[in-house]
Amino acid sequence: MPGREESITFTVEGMSCNHCKNSIESAVRALEGVTGAAVDLAQNQVKISFDPTVVKRDALEKAIIGAGYSVVH
Repeated sequence: MPGREESITFTVEGMSCNHCKNSIESAVRALEGVTGAAVDLAQNQVKISFDPTVVKRDALEKAIIGAGYSVVH
């Protein structure tokens, strides 16, 4: 039974181009439970839609860091 969908927005440092955008979106979408990811380069943000019963916030953040970017807290 699928859980509910939530969205979260992270502020990310180090993004400057479409390659950055694609890298982050691909890394996050590879996680089970993620239903969408959209990077806004102008705002330095990535909005992620996900099922919190399948994937946790920490895993989302680690995927961004693993792609070579920093999450601002």
